[in-house]
Amino acid sequence: MTMLDDQTQTTSAAWPTAYPQGYAVVDVETTGLARDDRIISAAVYRLDALGNVEDHWYTLVNPERDPGPVWIHGLTSEVLEGAPLFPEVAEELAERLDGRVLVAHNAIFDWSMIAREYARAERTAPTRQRLCTIALSKELGLPLPNHKLESLAAHFGVVQQRAHHALDDARVLAEAFRPSLHAAARGGVRLPLLECRPLTEWSDAPSRPRVGYQPSSRQGSWRPSRKRPACPYPNPGRYEPGGTLRQGMRVAFSGDTSIDRELLEDRAVEAGLHVASSVSRLTSLLVTNDPESSTSKTVKAASFGTPVVDEAAFTQLLRDVTPAGAGPAQRSVPAEHSVPAGRPVPPQESAPGLFPMDE
Repeated sequence: MTMLDDQTQTTSAAWPTAYPQGYAVVDVETTGLARDDRIISAAVYRLDALGNVEDHWYTLVNPERDPGPVWIHGLTSEVLEGAPLFPEVAEELAERLDGRVLVAHNAIFDWSMIAREYARAERTAPTRQRLCTIALSKELGLPLPNHKLESLAAHFGVVQQRAHHALDDARVLAEAFRPSLHAAARGGVRLPLLECRPLTEWSDAPSRPRVGYQPSSRQGSWRPSRKRPACPYPNPGRYEPGGTLRQGMRVAFSGDTSIDRELLEDRAVEAGLHVASSVSRLTSLLVTNDPESSTSKTVKAASFGTPVVDEAAFTQLLRDVTPAGAGPAQRSVPAEHSVPAGRPVPPQESAPGLFPMDE
């Protein structure tokens, strides 16, 4: 018996009752990182409440388009040609996710891809919560050189066999998640769970024809940059806590959001706001569920004194945006959702079903 096994057995008797009763460790390989990209393979390891493996499942998926970066995932058009379409595997995948917390490395990416596929298939994924192992490793204070899966695996002595193969990546993550889960239980760490809201606003448009794969120039981020039309309204200045948003305000986003980020940004643009890709002295408001994280945006917001609100407050503010040129705003937002830049959001101040984290 290894030291890890011994520690695992000694903690199981006093397992936190608030912890989930089951997990689905997920990895998906995709044609790319953009909104219209597709899943080409998916793997799920089902774990019990203590993180023990119950079973695993893997499937290829025909994306009905070019496979993207073959040099990364190794799945060619020829390999995928006879694979099932996503609607044909949706039911089986749903059965493996149902009633479990979705666990993934950079979980916002895997969840967003899955949610989009279900939306295209006019179905709803049964997942209600997700857990990002990057966020968990931060909560545990693991001495990792970076937040790559290979670093997490090496920390726990897990050997990778086929990187970027969905089944092996899911296996590696499942093996690394189990000791992480037990370390959290021993330390009384509250798991950084986030709500999974099904994607309901989806316009299915034909994929853009692509000649080869064009990787994103933004290293370390799965979100591709999107060109938007210039905001037609002048910037009225900073958001005043307790007031309303005004058309023309510059709004930046940082960290994970329970609503698909692109949809949230689209709603902001439709309301007449300017979605900024960075934080400057001209930024009116920063939206983040984790103001304590050391991202470039939260650090700058703290240095500039930029107002900060969480996602729940922002979505409420979007319901009543003051037109450009109108008089002073009167409508207020619950104070518990508005936080000074740089101050942590206590658990009771986050949106229902959300815990502060940074994926």
